[in-house]
Amino acid sequence: MKKLVACLMIVMMVLLAVAPAASAAGSGRGGFMGFIAGCCFGLRAGAAYNDGKEIHWREWCMLIPYVNIVFAVWNGIDGANGMTSGDLAAKYGATYY
Repeated sequence: MKKLVACLMIVMMVLLAVAPAASAAGSGRGGFMGFIAGCCFGLRAGAAYNDGKEIHWREWCMLIPYVNIVFAVWNGIDGANGMTSGDLAAKYGATYY
């Protein structure tokens, strides 16, 4: 019973934290999807989503258990090779970066 009450309290806090963001976003961004983008993909992806960018397929793949290790190493290799947001925008388009 205590676990159920604790889970309900957590859900209520998350919903109360997300609700003002949904009403404040004038462009239809933010809200629950902005929360998911920031929570699951990090601050950069959450802020970029709220700016009108989409979440890249490589970031979605980071949610899959065991597969995310491959994409984490791939992202690390790209970072070590000096890949910039400009390079990614040229490769994948300005929709994502």
